Amino acid sequence: MVKRWSVLVVIALAVTILAQISLGQRDRSFRRRGRRDRWEDRGRGGVPNWKNDEQFADDVFTFVRVRYGSYGRWGKWRTDYPDSDLNFSFRLQQLTSMKVDPNGKVLRLTDEELFDYPFLYMIEPGDLYFEEDEVVALRKYLLNGGFLMVDDFWGDYEWDTFYHEIKRVFPDREPQDVPLEHPIFHCVYDLKERPQVPSIHAAGRRGGQVITWERGRDTREVHYRAIYDDNDRMVVFICHNTDLGDGWEREGEDEWYFHEFSEKKAYPMGINIVFYAMTH
Repeated sequence: MVKRWSVLVVIALAVTILAQISLGQRDRSFRRRGRRDRWEDRGRGGVPNWKNDEQFADDVFTFVRVRYGSYGRWGKWRTDYPDSDLNFSFRLQQLTSMKVDPNGKVLRLTDEELFDYPFLYMIEPGDLYFEEDEVVALRKYLLNGGFLMVDDFWGDYEWDTFYHEIKRVFPDREPQDVPLEHPIFHCVYDLKERPQVPSIHAAGRRGGQVITWERGRDTREVHYRAIYDDNDRMVVFICHNTDLGDGWEREGEDEWYFHEFSEKKAYPMGINIVFYAMTH
């Protein structure tokens, strides 16, 4: 079974501030961090650090990124790493009552410690492939209490590639569209739309319209889909034609992008997903 939190932590999570919190009211600075030319973490890049009570070291939320294989460009699993993970972990502990690991982790699906963490994040799975032992491990993890969030892939080709691989994990289950009425869009932040977040390079304005998509016509409509287990528990949440991770990663680089996408969409949606995953 996937290791779950203690009752005290779940209660603390349940009293998360549910009001419409404005990130703009929080202390922040737009730190013009230099781009990292390698994925290895060479420091926190200006993201604040914090310490949790050592007596409750096992009762904190840890943001776990999945390391996987991909066709084409090597290492797509590391997109936005580590800035995205660090920034999101910081905002999660800042804007909620959750206790959060400031560092996060990167794990393969076959790592023995995978079952110590109930939440996984997978990014850019448009060229994803699973080894057979990873298929078995992910199915076991998800059916024993785990949750997978999938983010940042665009268009029909990338969807088809991901769909092929996730069907190897669950050949008898279909991803289902998640409507705006679903609690995942309202459990902390009451979102009025299913948010679409483009990369910082694709975002902009054209003819008075804010550009929220990337690439071709098949990327203009955002899709949120889910896979459920036999008890109707959501085990996979799929964010297609959107890039929440860039909204987390790039918050210190451009003030307009921060206000338009990080503050309004990427952080609220991400916090809602974690809250929903850990309380349902």
